[in-house]
Amino acid sequence: MKYFTLTDNLFVITEKFPQTLAVFISHGFTQLADEGKRSTFGKALQLDIAILMRQLEQDNFIQALEASIDGSSQEARNSDTVYVKGLLPCPVRLPLQETFDEVIELKASQGLKINADLKAASMGLDWIKEEVANANSIDQLDDIYISAGFDMFFDDEYFGRFIKSHELSDPTQWNSINKDFDNENLSLKDPHGRYGIIAVVPAVFLVNTEVLGGRPVPQSWKELLNPVYERSVSLPVADFDLFNAILLTIDNNYGRDAVRALGRNMLMSLHPAQMVKSDRQKINKPAITIMPYFFTKMVKEGSSMKAVWPKDGAIISPIFMTGKNNNNRHIAEVAEIVSGEKVATILSHQGLFPSLNPNIDNRLPQGASFLWLGWDYIESHNLNSKFSECQEAFNESQIVENMKQ
Repeated sequence: MKYFTLTDNLFVITEKFPQTLAVFISHGFTQLADEGKRSTFGKALQLDIAILMRQLEQDNFIQALEASIDGSSQEARNSDTVYVKGLLPCPVRLPLQETFDEVIELKASQGLKINADLKAASMGLDWIKEEVANANSIDQLDDIYISAGFDMFFDDEYFGRFIKSHELSDPTQWNSINKDFDNENLSLKDPHGRYGIIAVVPAVFLVNTEVLGGRPVPQSWKELLNPVYERSVSLPVADFDLFNAILLTIDNNYGRDAVRALGRNMLMSLHPAQMVKSDRQKINKPAITIMPYFFTKMVKEGSSMKAVWPKDGAIISPIFMTGKNNNNRHIAEVAEIVSGEKVATILSHQGLFPSLNPNIDNRLPQGASFLWLGWDYIESHNLNSKFSECQEAFNESQIVENMKQ
């Protein structure tokens, strides 16, 4: 290392080399953007510990810091390095990471450096949100971002402002998308080329036929709202991306009273991994669980659990990708890898996250369809405000049901 050691603290490094501040902030150390916190937080954290904390690749991160000191940070970003950041779906994180590692090694031998900071979706989006919210310019952001979640990509506090200024856009190179998502009733390709979607997380039903008793098996979201299922449904409330998508889509398709009905029918919140074992619970067994399609394949054969793909469509939470519009010709090259057939096959066939890649057979159940908000809805609504309204209506019905007990 030319300018500092691994035992130097962040305050010392940023004080001596202010040009490194943007690099630290863009890699998640957003506290350093505040001068007071830079002094307190920065003095308390050594560089080596900071790298471990953020699970950064040490050599690449140090190279980025040194490049900023050399005055060539932006030149490096515009020439032979592409920075990728985001979340990978937990069920397929390992095979995806292995694929990316192979690609990174191959491209490095060809002169293209890919600095990828990809974490499991279970870690949540806060580490990226802080970075994007504190960015004063596009130069403080990485080149490509990947994740589910409506709020981060559309809210002006985060990526929305850079989309509106045309500094971020859809980096995929498809002329068309998979036929499963491009028809007269559904089109996930952004007509304005602002947002890319590489795959989706579909929400379906898992029905415990024993607990259901004599009640009919619900075949659609509309049927699920029937009072006959009061306090019988478990929902993935902790999975914010999917839960947001469910509430917003129910509200858009069936109205606010439908959101209240869903809240009335909720028995509990469970993680999908718990849901597939809910038939083994001693008490409070849900009759119906709403979960990502992937987890239905974990159900023990011969159990009382039955998977149902809703007839009005599986509600989807898209996995978005956005990238910089600048002179780095390699961004499109890396985006093509992320949205390419190898990654798409892992997402679709191993993770059961249907891909938008036009060359993939998603192996969907016969007659499977999807429900999603649609670009017109997204264009004309503040999604965070709408979600807050839906959450309030959902919670109100929950409180009323709890008071009855």
